[in-house]
Amino acid sequence: MKRVVVTGLGAVTPIGNTVNEFWENIKQGKVGINKITKFDTTSYKVKIAAEVKNFVATEKIDMKSAKRMELFSQYAVSAAIEAWEDSEIDISNEDSFRIGTAIGSGVGSLQTVESACKIIEEKGSRKLKPLMIPQMTPNMAAGNVAIKLGAQGKCISISTACATGAINIGEAYRSIQCGDADIMIAGGTESCITPTCVGGFSALTALSITEDPLRASIPFDRDRNGFVIGEGAGIVILEELEHAIKRKAKIYAELAGYACTADAYHLTSPSEDGGGAAKAMELAIEEAGVTPSEIDYINAHGTSTYQNDITETRAIKKIFKEFARTVKINSTKSMIGHSLGAAGGIEFIVCTKTITDGFIHQTMGTSLLEDEFDLNYMIDAPVQQNVKVALSNSFGFGGHNAVLVLKQFSGK
Repeated sequence: MKRVVVTGLGAVTPIGNTVNEFWENIKQGKVGINKITKFDTTSYKVKIAAEVKNFVATEKIDMKSAKRMELFSQYAVSAAIEAWEDSEIDISNEDSFRIGTAIGSGVGSLQTVESACKIIEEKGSRKLKPLMIPQMTPNMAAGNVAIKLGAQGKCISISTACATGAINIGEAYRSIQCGDADIMIAGGTESCITPTCVGGFSALTALSITEDPLRASIPFDRDRNGFVIGEGAGIVILEELEHAIKRKAKIYAELAGYACTADAYHLTSPSEDGGGAAKAMELAIEEAGVTPSEIDYINAHGTSTYQNDITETRAIKKIFKEFARTVKINSTKSMIGHSLGAAGGIEFIVCTKTITDGFIHQTMGTSLLEDEFDLNYMIDAPVQQNVKVALSNSFGFGGHNAVLVLKQFSGK
């Protein structure tokens, strides 16, 4: 099987619309949660979210193209352009049919659906926009990125709720491993802060109703009462190792392990013993050729919901055993909320930067632990240390579990 490395990073997040800005704010512990501005929340219990701020699509996308895309696609294309430029790939030197795309979204554009329903009700179906369907569907982020960058290889878009970003990266990794592509543009994107989405998750009692931004997304804390909805995109360039070496590419890290499993248990709740998540971790670690004792850092799914936090903690204990209390664990969602389909992509970038910079960020806001929550969730302060192996967890409604293992690149 071919080896796969990371050669480009791109991000749009609630605390920065480039990777550098995002990472600097991560290091400073900035929380990007605040009052919802995208719609009137007067009749909603939920008042806060992690919105992307000061995003201007036309900074990277031409006006005509931007107008034909909904926001989730604009986020993806913007992040993909940054990742592509970061990788310094010259497509004129490449076989474009060996460059693929794997970018997913959990929900696509609910904005388009909401607008269409209003138009039908008020004016009739004949007044619907001609581009309603291609703007709405989740696969259009991948399609728009492929068009923008000229990637003519496989173009896939897997939607697996909150595991979407990670699974698209994992399947892009598999595509390179088995020889289907030399380069894959991969990740996740979401623009889900809408009346329907917030209302729907509220009906599930899944969202935090806390109005204090610093105590709303508090993974593993005894006072947590739901996740904070976020948005953004995390896109990376994955490349076959020999291909990257041949063109003298900058290599951030090696993606060495991936696994996904299904809980086959419940539509929204993970299996109580964490068995599905544990198996995904076990398989990904095994493929990476390391042992649990060699994992320096875990970027937890860490949603700030009781069901996720307890089962993820149990899964870590099941796999890491005596090392569970020594491995450093944090949740990036404590700063940027939960961006659903984009989360796995953004958190993969955090793992990559953690390896390159040797910096493990603090889980912000979390302070009160109890009962089974007795692991090192990095609640006191960030740590500067050499990180050779990092693991990223992503779990989604429907029982989807995805785990990615990154290694410090040490050459052949």
